[in-house]
Amino acid sequence: MDVLERVEAHIRSWDLIAPGGELTCLVSGGADSTCLWDALGELGYRVRAVHVHHGLRGPEADADAEHCVAAFGADVIRVDVPGRATEASLREARYAATEGRGLRATGHTASDQVETLLYRVVSSGSMRGIRPRRADGIVRPLLPLWREETEAYCRSRGLAWRIDATNRETKRGLIRERLLPLLEELDPRARANLLALAEERPRLPRALERSLVELLSSVEGTRSADLGGGVRAVRTYGELRLEGAVEWGPWTIESDAPGLVVRSRRPGDRLAGRSRKVQDVLVDAKVPRRERDAWPLVATEDGAVVAVPGLETAPGWEGTVRVRREPA
Repeated sequence: MDVLERVEAHIRSWDLIAPGGELTCLVSGGADSTCLWDALGELGYRVRAVHVHHGLRGPEADADAEHCVAAFGADVIRVDVPGRATEASLREARYAATEGRGLRATGHTASDQVETLLYRVVSSGSMRGIRPRRADGIVRPLLPLWREETEAYCRSRGLAWRIDATNRETKRGLIRERLLPLLEELDPRARANLLALAEERPRLPRALERSLVELLSSVEGTRSADLGGGVRAVRTYGELRLEGAVEWGPWTIESDAPGLVVRSRRPGDRLAGRSRKVQDVLVDAKVPRRERDAWPLVATEDGAVVAVPGLETAPGWEGTVRVRREPA
């Protein structure tokens, strides 16, 4: 498949954009966001562009903004990032500044995915990669493409792009310029293998997985286990209940109400006290089909769903479930 076919297949696989849908591309002027803006337009999506000017890098940043206006007709938003600017703080500032512009797309690629995985493994022991879609409506249509492919696409289309000379000075730049070449010297398949690892469904830490296996395999009527981080698992005759702060993928879910469980959805699940199906809640929120089975539900011990975290809460249960979700 060519670039456009692969991008479209990724979009359809994750339900990122409705056919012929409208969205805003966050453009920096680099090859990735230039490819993003042009490819989505070629695929028949209605695209707008916005460029966030952080007020850093002086005249070079001004030139980036002018390029984005000329090349994409981009709106320019100027923001100031308080304190010491980091890659993460600049990224979140861009996302915050563009809220209210509907569905937004960024030019993250497979190269960004690999760099992110390596950084998170080293800095926090996490093997979580970049998600194709964030809960706040930001999508990543270019995740199947390598950075070299976005540059080749731009050259083939005669599209000019800007180069940020400060990228080499960042942590990503260190990974890109020094670490990845060494890994590929060790094994030429390093990038491809790391990408496959980033796309795997995350697993529980081994110690936690072992504790849960022992708990579930026990024949005792009631047994409990401390899982760490304030989480306690209790099995009572075939049912697993979590007490305390529950971590479910990127979610942290807490409640002082007794007798609640956190679980994935089941056929026929409905919100307590309402006829609305959980399936309809997920569909209306445009949660991609592949993410729906992994979305956590908070339910009573008798199976009544009281909350779909981040989306909807059953009547009478407002404020009883506290939710945090770590962004990608």
